[in-house]
Amino acid sequence: MIGTQDCGCTRPSHSTRLVVLTGGPGAGKTAVLELVRRTICQHVAVLPEAASIIFGGGFPRRDTLPARRAAQRAIVRVQQELERWVTQEEPVAMGLCDRGTLDGLAYWPGSAEDFFSELGTTREKELARYAAVIHLRTPPADAGYNHHNPLRIESPEEAAAIDARIEQVWSAHPRRFVIPNTQDFMEKARHALMHIRAELPECCLGRFRSSTDGLPSF
Repeated sequence: MIGTQDCGCTRPSHSTRLVVLTGGPGAGKTAVLELVRRTICQHVAVLPEAASIIFGGGFPRRDTLPARRAAQRAIVRVQQELERWVTQEEPVAMGLCDRGTLDGLAYWPGSAEDFFSELGTTREKELARYAAVIHLRTPPADAGYNHHNPLRIESPEEAAAIDARIEQVWSAHPRRFVIPNTQDFMEKARHALMHIRAELPECCLGRFRSSTDGLPSF
């Protein structure tokens, strides 16, 4: 989704920065991205989650080794094409990604070496794709984890394990920000929005300056 709000920037082109919003199942990514969608300017693109495109479109979701490997290869390829598209859209200053390519490693049924060999890439190349990584931590069962998303199949314990693996695969990124759970989800969301805002170029900050704390008003 490309934003439609006018931020006041008149530049015809930008050098696109890719920013990852990640986290385990139930971390709140969908809610944060919805808050972003309400106010984003025409120079920001929010990319859909590749896994939702794959599984929502009917890709087999089986627990066999060949099926799991095929699914993760497909997800990474779709993610790469989404990012390729948005970086070629000259007006776009920031592509906000619902997960990044390295998230696939957290779900991969094998070693990291096997993952990178299968995809013909390296950890360093994938880390270098992104200007920043914002990690929302998954809440435990007694603090907000739910199955509201029909594509979410993980138990609270499985979700916590995935969240830990995601934290590990992104740990080497030089600009990774981990956002802990809070009793008030909006506090967690606003913390994420603060980091998202920090990745916008100076020319696109006009609309965001309209609120007293430098974040969009919702």
